[in-house]
Amino acid sequence: MIVNLTEAAVSRVKEMMAAEEETGLFLRVGVKGGGCSGLSYGMGFDKEIHEGDHEEDFDGLKVVIDQDSAKILKGTTIDFKQNMMGGGFTIDNPNAIASCGCGSSFRTATNAGTPEEC
Repeated sequence: MIVNLTEAAVSRVKEMMAAEEETGLFLRVGVKGGGCSGLSYGMGFDKEIHEGDHEEDFDGLKVVIDQDSAKILKGTTIDFKQNMMGGGFTIDNPNAIASCGCGSSFRTATNAGTPEEC
């Protein structure tokens, strides 16, 4: 398993997916260059599988991760936290060695990404 989604995260993604008007969707999780620390996370709905994608299942929720992101995300936990200000997904990546104040950008020991101004 590359990533782990908590029960709260799976539940919230399923709710969001149910609100979409398309069928056959899955959650795509990935990493791209950018952000003030060099890399940033991406999560969104998709319906196309690409060669080299890794597929995981969490209580019927299909999660797909591209091959390059899989190396960076190995061991990552995705959670959903609800609080008085609303709610949001949290990402705990053991491979991240630095992150910026906004919490959505990071770098690893082997991948500095492409840092940009916040």
